[in-house]
Amino acid sequence: MYFWKVVFKTAALCAETSQHWRGLKCWEMLLRCMRVIFPSSDLFGIVVPKMDKLNENTRERKQIKLGEIDTGPILVALLLGFIAVAIFVILRRRSAGRKDFLLTGLSESGKSAIFMQLLHGKFPATFTSIKENVGDYQAGGSSAKLVDIPGHYRVRDKCFELYKHRAKGIVFVVDSVTVQKEIRDVADSLYTILSDSATQNCSVLVLCNKQDQTTAKSSQVIKTLLEKEIHTVRDTRSRKLQSVGDDDANKTITLGKPGRDFEFSHIAQNVQFVEASAKEQELNTLTDWLARLL
Repeated sequence: MYFWKVVFKTAALCAETSQHWRGLKCWEMLLRCMRVIFPSSDLFGIVVPKMDKLNENTRERKQIKLGEIDTGPILVALLLGFIAVAIFVILRRRSAGRKDFLLTGLSESGKSAIFMQLLHGKFPATFTSIKENVGDYQAGGSSAKLVDIPGHYRVRDKCFELYKHRAKGIVFVVDSVTVQKEIRDVADSLYTILSDSATQNCSVLVLCNKQDQTTAKSSQVIKTLLEKEIHTVRDTRSRKLQSVGDDDANKTITLGKPGRDFEFSHIAQNVQFVEASAKEQELNTLTDWLARLL
C-alpha cells in the first residue's frame, strides 16, 4: 500500500512541476488507465484533488510554447507508473497460480478423515487411499481446492509432484499416537516436503491428529521429536549429496543453519504445530488456519 502512495504522489508532483495543460492531460489519461487496473483502490484520493486544483490554475495561465515544457518529470513519472503496473501484474500471476491446499502425511494418520469432515461433515470408515481425493473447500465466501494426497509410500511422492506447484498451503498430518514409533518415516517425509524448492513460499501446518486418544503426544512433544530426527535426516542426506557431486547437491535445499541443531524457526517456511481430532470433529485450529490463508 505504501508503494502505491509513493508512485501516485510522485505523479502529482511531476504534473505540478510541468505546469502545462498538455502535461496535465497526460496525467489525467494515466490516472484513467490506473483507475481501470485498480477499480477498488482508494489511493486516487491522493492525486485527483491535486489534479483538479492544477486544472483550475492552468486555465488562468497563459499558454506556454511546446518547446518550453520540461518533459523530464513527465517521462520519469510515466516510467514509474508502467513499472508499478508490471510489478502488480507479475505478483498477481504468481499468487493466482497458488490456490490449492494439500493434505499430506503417512498412511493411517487421518488425512482422508479430515478431508471428509471438512467437505462433508462426516467421519468415514477407516481405509487407505490409493489415489488423491479432490474437493472444493468453502469458508467465509471464499473457496479453494483441497487435495488429499495418498499416504502410501509408492504413490505419495508421485502424487505430491503433481500438485506442489499449485499449493498455497500444506497440511502435514501426524498420528499423535504412533508418531514416536514412526518418527524416522515422519521426519523423512516432512523433510522431503520442506526441502523442495517448490514449497519455499508455502505456509505449512503440522496437524497433530487423534488427540482424543489418551496415549496421544502433545504438539510440543511432537515438534521436539521431529526437530531432533530431522537433524539426523539432514546430516544423512548431506553426506549422500556430497558423494554424488556438486551438480546434484545444488538441486536441493539444505534445511536449517549449518553447524547448528535443526529448528523449525531456522527455515524459510512458516511452520506451525496444532492439535486436532478428526474423529471428534475438533478441527477449529485447522479451519482457522485455512480461513487466514483464503
